Amino acid sequence: MDSVEQKIAKYISENILFSRNGYGYSVDASFLENGIVDSMNILQLVMFVEENFAVKVGDSDIVPENFDSVAKIANYIRAKSQ
Repeated sequence: MDSVEQKIAKYISENILFSRNGYGYSVDASFLENGIVDSMNILQLVMFVEENFAVKVGDSDIVPENFDSVAKIANYIRAKSQ
C-alpha cells in the first residue's frame, strides 16, 4: 500500500504539476518557496485530503504549517486521524 506521502505526491504530480515523471521534489520541499502550488491548488489539496483521508479540514487549519509540503500535509493527516 502507498504511504500517505506517496499518495499526496502522486496526486500533486498528476493533478497539479501534470507530470508524467512523478513528483520531482523531496517530501520536505516547501510548496511556496519552490512554486509547486498556488492558492487555488491549496484548495484542491484540501478537497483531496478530505475526500481521500476522511479528515475534515477547518478553515483555520489551512496554513503553511499544515499545507506547505507533502510531509506537512501527511503529518497533519496523521494528527487529525488520531
